[in-house]
Amino acid sequence: MGKRARSLIRFTCLLVLGTLAGCSGSAPARPGEPDLVLFDGQPRRGLQVVALAPDTEQVLAGDAVSADHALARRFPGSAIGVRRVAGPGGDEGGALALDWRAIWKSGVRLQGAPLDLRPFLAGGTLAFDLKVDGLATGGIVFKVGCGPDCERQVSYVVAGRAAAGQGWRRVVLSMACFVRDGDDMHAVERPFALEGTGSGAISVANVALARTGTPNTPCPDWRTVAVTPATLDESWSLDWWLPRHRQKLAEVARMRAEGRPPQLVFIGDSITQGWEKEGAPVWRQYYARHDALGLGFGGDRTENVLWRLQHGAVDGIDPKVAVLMIGTNNTGLRADFPATTVAGIRRNLDELRRRLPRTRILLLAIFPRDATPDGPARRTNDRINALLPALADGERVSYLDINAAFLDQEGRLSNDVMPDLLHPNARGYAAWATAMQPALGRLMALPRLVAPVLP
Repeated sequence: MGKRARSLIRFTCLLVLGTLAGCSGSAPARPGEPDLVLFDGQPRRGLQVVALAPDTEQVLAGDAVSADHALARRFPGSAIGVRRVAGPGGDEGGALALDWRAIWKSGVRLQGAPLDLRPFLAGGTLAFDLKVDGLATGGIVFKVGCGPDCERQVSYVVAGRAAAGQGWRRVVLSMACFVRDGDDMHAVERPFALEGTGSGAISVANVALARTGTPNTPCPDWRTVAVTPATLDESWSLDWWLPRHRQKLAEVARMRAEGRPPQLVFIGDSITQGWEKEGAPVWRQYYARHDALGLGFGGDRTENVLWRLQHGAVDGIDPKVAVLMIGTNNTGLRADFPATTVAGIRRNLDELRRRLPRTRILLLAIFPRDATPDGPARRTNDRINALLPALADGERVSYLDINAAFLDQEGRLSNDVMPDLLHPNARGYAAWATAMQPALGRLMALPRLVAPVLP
């Protein structure tokens, strides 16, 4: 079906129905309030189709666009392409195909003239047709802009892999998945994007917003996701996260069988996992004598640590001290509110107190991010850290902020201690151990707590 035929059908629908809903497959709009069609073979007037790569964006001006040349120097062997393909009804050029290989960010986005999305927030939906041709080693997320420099995303990694080879399917999401308190969505320049990681091939068509509709695809509630136990279901974590959890359970069992149960436990994300890599020499110097156990998992947010605790991570052990630092990944792509992250940290402390009733907990401030104090991730982590002392009682839970050990006098974070301005190198782990040792040594020297008597 050509562009002229599609335009005629749309015009006929408007005359007969007064709405585009009867042609888009979305829920019927209220009288006088038509759906907002973003792409139906062509982008809405004022919008462009843009191919996304880590360091560049390219407008789709013809039938195809490739980012391969831009990737060649920094990401050899990677590829990203966007092209027009047949849509669900067979209409040539009615859909957009995104193909990507071995890259951490790719995508196709609709962007351009600002759109007022507020009419679609109360009970509204985002709907589109999706076809997954391959996603065995990749993942996808859907994004909607929520104001200047603001995007919200919904992961479709597990569901996307399950949909591979199943043909076209209609995906309907509540607009509540993409909005939080305080978002200003009256002039959104990026109303829709589909982004891929790893490697994959997908097609998308018939993207529209409706004021009403019934979602068929769930999304987590941003208000409770940080306190709801969950595995880490990122495209890059599915192959190793659960096996690593099982390996850690086996490690604990082996240590107990050898008569050296852990006296010190570190719990956290990739920064904590780094004790097994860049920090390994410092770990051996400071913590091996305590039969220390490292429970750091790259990418973990508060809900992922909570899942691990509830699935045996510290069962059967009775360490003197547990060091907990978690939350910087809540700050990352998901951009949780500080209070939301703190609620997740509090929930983990509660779980640790219940499962390790005689263990003292050293709660660390989340380490700094970004090069300067005014960096957005740094500011968020600072706001979280300002709330953490209230979680400590000085007896069962002690709070410690050693962030100054990583910063210069102006508060700048150096690549010399955190090359990517997030993860410490060997020098950074040495600074961590040195700054923490006075507080940790004091806690390790104290007798174990007396377990509370349960009714």
